[in-house]
Amino acid sequence: MSVSRPPRTFGITSPLSLDGPSEKDEVLTSELHKTIEPFGAFDTHEGLSHRIQVLTRLNELVKTFVKKVAVEKNIPAHLHDTLGGKIYTFGSYRLGVHTKNGDIDTLCVVPTHVTRTDFFTTFHEMLKNTDGVRDCQAIQNAYVPLIKLFYDDIDMDILFARLANKQGVPEDQDLREVEILRNLDDKCVRSLNGCRVTDEILHLVPNIETFRLTLRAVKLWAKQKGIYSNAMGFIGGVSWAMLVARTCQLYPNAAPSSLLNKFFLVFSKWDWPKPVFLKLPDESPPGLSYQVWDPRFNTLDRTHLMPIITPAYPHQNSTYNVTNSTLQIMKQEFKEALELTKKILEDESEFPKEGQKTRWSELFTKSNFFNRYKHFIVLSATADDPDAYKTWTGLVESNIRKLVGDLEKSEYILIAHIRPERIELPPEPEGHSPRFISRWFLGLSFFKAEVQPNINITPDIQRFTDQVHHLAMSQNTFKPDMRVEIRHVRRRQLAPFLPDEIAKTIKTTKDKAKKKSLTNKSIQPPQNVAVEEDMKDASKDKENNPNEQSESGSSEVNADGNKVMENESSGNGDERGRHMTEGRPVSLKRPHSPEDASPEKKKNITKHTDLPDESPPTRSQPIVPQKQAAIKLKFAQ
Repeated sequence: MSVSRPPRTFGITSPLSLDGPSEKDEVLTSELHKTIEPFGAFDTHEGLSHRIQVLTRLNELVKTFVKKVAVEKNIPAHLHDTLGGKIYTFGSYRLGVHTKNGDIDTLCVVPTHVTRTDFFTTFHEMLKNTDGVRDCQAIQNAYVPLIKLFYDDIDMDILFARLANKQGVPEDQDLREVEILRNLDDKCVRSLNGCRVTDEILHLVPNIETFRLTLRAVKLWAKQKGIYSNAMGFIGGVSWAMLVARTCQLYPNAAPSSLLNKFFLVFSKWDWPKPVFLKLPDESPPGLSYQVWDPRFNTLDRTHLMPIITPAYPHQNSTYNVTNSTLQIMKQEFKEALELTKKILEDESEFPKEGQKTRWSELFTKSNFFNRYKHFIVLSATADDPDAYKTWTGLVESNIRKLVGDLEKSEYILIAHIRPERIELPPEPEGHSPRFISRWFLGLSFFKAEVQPNINITPDIQRFTDQVHHLAMSQNTFKPDMRVEIRHVRRRQLAPFLPDEIAKTIKTTKDKAKKKSLTNKSIQPPQNVAVEEDMKDASKDKENNPNEQSESGSSEVNADGNKVMENESSGNGDERGRHMTEGRPVSLKRPHSPEDASPEKKKNITKHTDLPDESPPTRSQPIVPQKQAAIKLKFAQ
């Protein structure tokens, strides 16, 4: 007599519901698919075929590279055909959710005789000499070193991993095997982790197709709401994938339309910093001692605000960049999306006719960042040389979240919201300085105060400019034409800093009566700005443009921390690459530095309920402000 096996359970808990899709769910799923398709959420058959061809040619190039190095190192010729070498994919392409114009994340896996130096010299030269390859850039100093390039107009990142215990790389090599991590350096482990995590996610979801459609919708929603960026303190693609995968585990039989609503339900009510796990963490295999995320023993891990833990050993928190501001912004977006998807699921209207907006359209409406706040910090990075400009903007962008973190420590600032998308102005004619300009914008809202405060941001500006300056100098990438300028402006003063098409969308109050009616409305955070614009004598305001001093105070500091004149700027440097993370330590065996945590983060340290808390109590220490010449921004309450 055969005994039927119980259904497989995915995740660390039992499902919350085993209900399957209703007829209405199927209709709404079809409508969801049609809604996101015009946004380029799906690749075409021709596009997918083109990607496969490019990856095939790249894979052959890797095999040629491995053999070429073997010849240079006098490896016997009869072994060359057994050496292998292979290109693996990870990220959105491996998950099956890449977009029409999306990039491809790849990993070059080679046998033990090939070194990272060979990769960044021999292979880099081979790529540059390959037909169809352009903009080939080696980024050796990134947290995860890589080569960036365009191959037949497909944006690609190529990481490197050398299997220390393998004389050859067979075609069927499974990167999920933990034994391949033995005797590897930290950079190779980090490079392999991308593929290992992606493969684990696909093995931990009950239905891959429903997972993929739901993830496509969530990623599009996050991009439209401006909360898709790991580098800027929000969360990136792999983290969104893990959140969707956890939702699929809790509702294994649900349709994508229902899963989308459940996604917002689960994470709008999630008790952060309770961590999200897709499976119980593995014990460290014998002989392997890589640092893993564990707040019981690692003091720094207790300061993480939104931990989402990767399912492959060594387990890491993929959202270590999240700040207090970005967490509050994401939580508010979750709540708003939950209410909207509830209405959609309760809507009994018929399927819309062709040409009409679908019920899902409002969910994917792009947010207007500039209408959410009244006060902004404008950060401009400029250079004259195109190569220096690429290097410089990469370095500045990768460090902006540190500036945000410093601003959050102010007792007056409630939210410091960075807009993830930078604005790149058209190049000026050759000979003009600055020729190339990129701008980032931070929206500010403030705590209510009985007395009008003066906010001194000089130490924060100085710290930021010092960081990028020293990084540029340490990497030997500093050029005299690299500059950074930071200034505070109000919403009505933003237009000169923006392209016309964006400036036209900014709403400004034209009379006091209209202003009063707007400010009396109940506004949900993060729009709950506690400072009102000072409308007195608005007609007398100095006309603002990027070359003039803002009436509210220009906060420009040079690389030495000194205030500069109107046309003088400061800045410098580089370390480019999507995988660059300045806040992470150089080694997986990272040092613990609780002093780096802000008082607000220390205050929010709580027990992580999915793991036993055996950690010693932490002591909160006040941060002593630096004594510096003040640049005070006076805000009218």
